[in-house]
Amino acid sequence: MRLMRRTRVTRVTLAVLVPVLMLLGLAGPAAAAGAASAPGESVPGGSAWPEPVPVVTKVDTEDPVVFITIDDGWGADQAAGARKLLMDRQIPASLFLLPGAYEAYPEYYRSLLASGPSRVENHTVNHPDLTKLSYQDQRAELCDARDRQLAAFGDSPRLFRPSGGATYPWPFYNEDTRKVARACGAEALVMWSQDLSWGQQPTGELESGDIILLHMGPTLEADLTRALDAADAAGLKPANLRQYVAD
Repeated sequence: MRLMRRTRVTRVTLAVLVPVLMLLGLAGPAAAAGAASAPGESVPGGSAWPEPVPVVTKVDTEDPVVFITIDDGWGADQAAGARKLLMDRQIPASLFLLPGAYEAYPEYYRSLLASGPSRVENHTVNHPDLTKLSYQDQRAELCDARDRQLAAFGDSPRLFRPSGGATYPWPFYNEDTRKVARACGAEALVMWSQDLSWGQQPTGELESGDIILLHMGPTLEADLTRALDAADAAGLKPANLRQYVAD
């Protein structure tokens, strides 16, 4: 009887102490792992969740297609011709936009999305060098951008492109970035194989699966025209990037 009473007391004591220890961070590894692995919750530095998204620089396909991507979004007021071209030719462009840009030019982007197959994707909120941010700060950049896009267009991004520039070290992202992208709803991290922004020329003939980088602004119409001419010369047509890497 004494042994049974002691066992009951021990069980009651453990039942009381374990939750307290978990709150204080003193529980064992198994208990800590169970507390941290709730479905849908990202764990900085963890390996089980979220799984890093794949990085896509060029789509592996034999289809005669290329992919038009347009970054940032500032300068839309100087790119009316580019919008008309995108709508007239029904180009399925992937627009990696900053929330401040599409909030500054709402009519431009809403009319573009309403009249054609282009879609807005995630490009962070503030265009930082993500490799210098903590996991949680990266998550704020990506998840906040996702939430603002959903509020603006009723559509969540499915692709993500890290912000970068000439002064940033390639490739502008790290392992945390790939995990954060997954946690914030992206299915792929998209880079590019041809940069035709700001008057640049293709590096050789375009090939099937090339992802073309352009930037919104005063040169976009000329850059887009050059990209489409190069695609036509190679017998390639613009295709929807989501359908190739996110479906």
